[in-house]
Amino acid sequence: MWQFLGIGAQKAGTTWLYQNLQRHPEISFPGGKEMHFWNRPHDAAAVGRYLSTFSGGDTACEGEITPAYAILPVAGVAEIAHHAPALRILYLLRNPVERAWSSALMALDRAEMEWGEASEAWFMDHFRSAGSLARGDYARCLQGWLEHYRRDQLLVMFYDDVLRDPAAVLGEACAHLGVSPPDAHVLNDASRRVFAGSGHALPPRLRAFLQEVYEPRIRALEALLDVRLPAWRQAEAT
Repeated sequence: MWQFLGIGAQKAGTTWLYQNLQRHPEISFPGGKEMHFWNRPHDAAAVGRYLSTFSGGDTACEGEITPAYAILPVAGVAEIAHHAPALRILYLLRNPVERAWSSALMALDRAEMEWGEASEAWFMDHFRSAGSLARGDYARCLQGWLEHYRRDQLLVMFYDDVLRDPAAVLGEACAHLGVSPPDAHVLNDASRRVFAGSGHALPPRLRAFLQEVYEPRIRALEALLDVRLPAWRQAEAT
């Protein structure tokens, strides 16, 4: 039975989350990590095939994680809620300045460019792209999901906490999914980084641009979640 969905954010640790949760004996990902079903065209027959992936076998909790789902239009979220109103949702967030930089470095690799070949203007264009801006507008993403799911169905976690105390983040995720706490088998590799980026530092001029872009979006997220995230305005990108 389909019981949970990870919705992102891209470059915020979702691969780490997947690789650790799949080691839990009560959790399974029958379709793998990123099924990319709901963000692509589909009809009723395809929905049926997707739902049948979650067969409800011996595993207590089945789901998938696809970061692109965070930026689904509200109609797409409504469709998911129609088929699975009781879903538990996981949303892992990273400083949007760091996320945008990490995403741009990934795009650099995919464009078959080496570090130093891309101009400042190339990076600026990537930062201004609709996709990059949408993925870092966490408050707007959350508002779309909260139109169809209760706040207690949606667990927001932070990449900063993954770096500081990965075991605690895994424990929080397991509690939200209603499975037993992670045991030593699950926690052994929890501190190991997964799918790490190139590590190139964000140049000061590009950092200043991103900080200006995301400052209001950070404040909107703080207001929505009633939290304070001062480190997001000064943390070093990696």
